[in-house]
Amino acid sequence: MTVTDLSSSARPTADLPTGAVVVGIDGSHDADLALAWAARQCLLLRRPLALVHAYRLVGSVWLDQAGIDSRDVLDAVGDDACTLLQDARGRVLADHPDLEVVLLMRADDPRSMLEDLSRHASLLVLGSRGRGPVASLLLGSVSVAVARHAHCPVVVVRPGAAVRRPGRAGRGAHPDDRPRGGVLVGVDGTPGSLAVVEFGYQQAALRGLPLEVLHCVWDVRATAAGLHRAPAEDPEVADVRALLSEAVAGLAERHPGVDVTLTVAYGLADDEIVAASRGRDLTVVGYRPGSPVRSLLLGSVAPAVLEHADGAVAVVPVAPLGAERP
Repeated sequence: MTVTDLSSSARPTADLPTGAVVVGIDGSHDADLALAWAARQCLLLRRPLALVHAYRLVGSVWLDQAGIDSRDVLDAVGDDACTLLQDARGRVLADHPDLEVVLLMRADDPRSMLEDLSRHASLLVLGSRGRGPVASLLLGSVSVAVARHAHCPVVVVRPGAAVRRPGRAGRGAHPDDRPRGGVLVGVDGTPGSLAVVEFGYQQAALRGLPLEVLHCVWDVRATAAGLHRAPAEDPEVADVRALLSEAVAGLAERHPGVDVTLTVAYGLADDEIVAASRGRDLTVVGYRPGSPVRSLLLGSVAPAVLEHADGAVAVVPVAPLGAERP
């Protein structure tokens, strides 16, 4: 079995099959969850699976000064990385023998490697926490950084049945806090939301799941009254509902088998999406560089969703404001 070792000067896409689903492997439990999710995605899409690992040698100067050849240490670390990838490949093929699996590794920062690969991958899949000291952090520097800078959608696979944080301003459990399934998509009403909704539609159609498209509005009176869902007959949100209907119209025609619910929620976007993510198979939000703080696109909202939502969270990159097509 050959593992492609991509040096820092090599082209990272030289051995990456076109449209592959890339999953980060580091030996952690969360990475194993991501691997299982990515393998199923590849089976559904009939795409190849790329298992990738990046490793770095910290303190090489100190090792050299101590009389230890840092190159030998780096070679040993590389051998361990190769074994890690081969073991992961063996587990995947034991369950899915017909799956095309390639292995890639590089002596580099994992964030740089994954960002490079995202230029040619169809999807990146990561665990929510990795091995080592970053496991004690809220999410882990790699998942957040990659979600911010990737050129393709990124799925961060969180453990299911995660404990949801309480709402802000002393609010307790969400009144609609019940087990659910299916795909949840958070949108902000801008043209860029179409890419986010389209990704959600594709995933729902692929898995035969229902889809809920959620848009949040801030209404002081409704929030003070403890309301979280706008009634269908509420004239104050008629324009928002019309906007949601327009956003999904063409996609509904392309995926007629998907059961779609359009929901307008009162409250802060991150609170409402996290609450609505309970029991979901997938929660989808967007990323736009330089987005406003209260945008659903990656400002303060997507990191909160990545950290607190149940199950898998997809972050979809969209065009910057002003660069969207009319």
